[in-house]
Amino acid sequence: MQVRFGVLGPVVAWDGVGAPIDLKGPKHRAVLARLVVARGRVVPVSRLVDDLWQEPPPGAVGAVRTFVAALRRALEPQRPPREPARLLVTEGPGYALRPAPDAV
Repeated sequence: MQVRFGVLGPVVAWDGVGAPIDLKGPKHRAVLARLVVARGRVVPVSRLVDDLWQEPPPGAVGAVRTFVAALRRALEPQRPPREPARLLVTEGPGYALRPAPDAV
């Protein structure tokens, strides 16, 4: 299943059959947008925190991890538990989105 993304206007995603994917709230969409803009490069968690809040709350890093976990569930709903993600991956100090070249 190839997930597709739209970033001109609201940040949206569609599954392999063209159905919209529920991306939850604005912070989830902001994380996804930041990862799309990075074009496959790793975005450190600290950078995501800085992008999401002018003054990060005490649990900001945990919140980012929660947003990423929710996005992974939404983007790869068929992925078995504990199997590594293939689309929104953890790498080094952060996360990277690895969509197909024509998916954005």
